Amino acid sequence: MADLEKLVEQLSALTVLEAAELTRMLEEKWGVSAAAPMAMAAAPAASAAEPEEEKTEFDVIIKDVGPKKIDVIKAIRQITSLGLKDAKELAETANAKVLEQAGKEASNDAKSKLEAAGATVELA
Repeated sequence: MADLEKLVEQLSALTVLEAAELTRMLEEKWGVSAAAPMAMAAAPAASAAEPEEEKTEFDVIIKDVGPKKIDVIKAIRQITSLGLKDAKELAETANAKVLEQAGKEASNDAKSKLEAAGATVELA
């Protein structure tokens, strides 16, 4: 047993870089990976975590204006109260955010209005 105690003392004296190098060398020699047991140990903890809360705020993003650009501009003005110039610029901008951090109901309402006008919309 004295040899094991001596080994523990020697390992305790290693620097972090030396310990990492020792780990790499042992992985190569034994043909194993130290990461696998760590991943398996972390998996039960992740599954035991509380379920993720439902998202309540969304960004309304126009992916594509579609063929009815004027109708989309009108819908943007109705949703945001922007002026004509600003609504037109928003419609012409790729991946433009019409609303940011809007409530679920407001986001779904805006999405349905924009889609009815011909736009392709995403909630993020």
